[in-house]
Amino acid sequence: MAYTSMLSGVHQAIGNTPMVHLSRITKGLEGNIFAKLEYLNPGFSKKDRIGLQIIEEAEQAGILQPGQTVVELTSGNTGTGLAIVCGVKGYQFVAVMSKGNSLERARMMSALGAEVVLVDQAPGSVVGQVSGEDLANVEKVAQQITKKRNAFRADQFHHVGNTHAHEYHTGEEMWLQTNGDIDVFLDFVGSGGTFAGCAKTLKKHKPDIRCYVVEPASAPFYANKAQTNPNHKIQGGGYSMDLPLLDKSLVTDYIHVTDEEATAVARELAKKEGIFAGFSSGANVAAALQLLKGPEKGANIVLTINDSGLKYLSTDLYK
Repeated sequence: MAYTSMLSGVHQAIGNTPMVHLSRITKGLEGNIFAKLEYLNPGFSKKDRIGLQIIEEAEQAGILQPGQTVVELTSGNTGTGLAIVCGVKGYQFVAVMSKGNSLERARMMSALGAEVVLVDQAPGSVVGQVSGEDLANVEKVAQQITKKRNAFRADQFHHVGNTHAHEYHTGEEMWLQTNGDIDVFLDFVGSGGTFAGCAKTLKKHKPDIRCYVVEPASAPFYANKAQTNPNHKIQGGGYSMDLPLLDKSLVTDYIHVTDEEATAVARELAKKEGIFAGFSSGANVAAALQLLKGPEKGANIVLTINDSGLKYLSTDLYK
């Protein structure tokens, strides 16, 4: 018997996430925030999309062979997406992650069949605050494992599939769900793929859409401003490192959010909107609120809710 609505695997449930009008958190402000609920992907984050896109593009290009091991460095979300996709497609996956990232992520990846390698943080780094130096240490280990096992490196910071996932899918979904009524797109950048892909697609449809990069106030690296502290609580981004996928020609301006602002807005999202999300989602909405109170008063702003608050229960986000 054929089931017309049946999926052949959970990887086919990735994408087509809902869009929600954040009308409660914006009460009293002119303008709107439209939030795409990426934490409703199977791995509870937007990174499921790039896990699927990178693997399928590698398969199509013939650079990922049946039975080959897949390796990637991760803050936990890309690794979870890759663990899901590799699991259903039959690849062994090795996730390489800093010990500074929340423990829930490592446990989830392991439960999904990944081999998880945890890397010590750099001297002076704080647990829960992963710096660019910490990430560089993770990168070294990922390279060593890739070479030793003759593995396929998913390489989210360089693989164009990262951008394609959002150019071909997320951005197009945003456009359709809002009927094109978008003035502003913003994103807290990790690898740069979400920003680059969505901005490219949205500007294709409407060239005057303004696109903002969000980064930690203590590490305004992409805005070429002085850093006061490369360590911050907003996991999954703000690494103060060059991002090959980040097309700066798409950037209208840069917005800076403190740890305290990201935390407070994430908590407010949960209480007022029923959206239980992580630090970077709080940073995105905090940045959007900044814009509505300032240079983008009256605008329609679209953004992503990047991952679930369930991934931060061991942190102080919801204490």
